[in-house]
Amino acid sequence: MSYSTIMVHQSLDSTNDSRLAIAVDLAQRFDARLIGIAACAVRPSAYGGGAFMDSIVSELRPITESRLTQAGDRFRDETAGKLQNIEWREALAKPTMYVAEQARAADLIVTGTARDGVYLDPLTELDPGELIMEAGRPVLIVPPEANRLIAKHVVIAWKDTREARRAISDSLPLLQMATDVTVVEIAENAEINTAACSGEDVAEWLKRHRVCAGANAVAAHGEPFEALGALLLQNAADLIVAGAYGHSRVQEWIFGGVTRDLLMKSRCCSLFSN
Repeated sequence: MSYSTIMVHQSLDSTNDSRLAIAVDLAQRFDARLIGIAACAVRPSAYGGGAFMDSIVSELRPITESRLTQAGDRFRDETAGKLQNIEWREALAKPTMYVAEQARAADLIVTGTARDGVYLDPLTELDPGELIMEAGRPVLIVPPEANRLIAKHVVIAWKDTREARRAISDSLPLLQMATDVTVVEIAENAEINTAACSGEDVAEWLKRHRVCAGANAVAAHGEPFEALGALLLQNAADLIVAGAYGHSRVQEWIFGGVTRDLLMKSRCCSLFSN
């Protein structure tokens, strides 16, 4: 198993440097095709037509098309001399839905983080949480602070759920390149033994897939995200693999949860599957 095609989402500003550099590096490491993609909708779907709206669209359309072209130019400039097998896709469409639709062409999607407490305009901005739910592909979230992804030491945030199993399977190409992988479950004291057995099963499965893996069950004290952060530092890891939204997304979004915290607060890359 490998990543033969990687897709990197480009927003229509200049804050894509980290994710694009990491996507280019991954494409080189896996000898993969790299697809750059961007989208922005012009007409608000909640409004009808009419002369006034048509005049607004007429003014906005060339501006939006120009920004899409500029994003494509930045993509080609960054890949020039580094990759031969590239493609650029763009559309006047809502970014999240367009990227999720085009994900059929890729093995892995690379995009940026969500912004805590900031409203995401669905016409112009991609919602990474929604993309994870809709794409049907693993999504690598790159925070602005992460200017590279070595992935020699990887932490797997394990829970015995469908989403976590899918995430491990989807991340195998990266895990097989890692020097050390730690399967971590943060559990209540009464469930530590069960969590330890579960983690060992996963580590043994990974070893059969040529992954150097171990397991660690950690007693829950405080917020799980803080414990994960400490384990990342302890293991000198720059990648965390996790299943997304182990329970209702609405419930998790309102009351918090590891998925939301990783999307908004993590300073290292996170690979999600749903």
